[in-house]
Amino acid sequence: MISFEAADFVKSPVFSNVQTFAFSIDIAGPLTAGTTYSKADVNSVDYNVFGLLGTTPSGFPAFNLVRSITGVDFDAQGSSLSFTVAVGANLTDGLQVSDLVGDFIFDGREVDTGRYHPALVELRSDGTGRIQNSNNFGDTVLNPSSNELVNVNFGEEYITDLTFNASTLTPADAPAAIPVPPVGLPLLLLGAVGVVAMRRRAQQNA
Repeated sequence: MISFEAADFVKSPVFSNVQTFAFSIDIAGPLTAGTTYSKADVNSVDYNVFGLLGTTPSGFPAFNLVRSITGVDFDAQGSSLSFTVAVGANLTDGLQVSDLVGDFIFDGREVDTGRYHPALVELRSDGTGRIQNSNNFGDTVLNPSSNELVNVNFGEEYITDLTFNASTLTPADAPAAIPVPPVGLPLLLLGAVGVVAMRRRAQQNA
């Protein structure tokens, strides 16, 4: 599971005022060193973004986007995910952004859903990043509030720059440890089986 929220960052609005957000991305299987992950690895996505808007194509004074998406719908609506865990990454303490090769990119682009504000999030291993609206567009579905087709370019609704400590920001916890049975347990079980077998033979011979 990849997760992060606004409180993890120092936020510097560039356009409009978006400083409230939270993301949770369920990834199929445990994260492993030396692996690249993409939208094909997404089981589901839950996220919300809230903010006050300047003069934008939507014309809205504010928005509160809440999305809960299956992996299939994430792909079908035009969204994508991309990040690579370094070959030498030590994941026993979780995944830090500094463990990545290149950028972490979550692109929640939505094609023909009638939404203006689905997000593009970029996190870099140098401790900088950005959240902004993606280039959401469509040619058949109208936005229910503006009653217009959506056609926005990156950042036309909001842009907020992010800074953080890449060595401490941990978007994914360490893999769950597999319980190891006590050293003496197999011998105890073997002894118990032997006792049961002896009792059965004694009963048969009685």
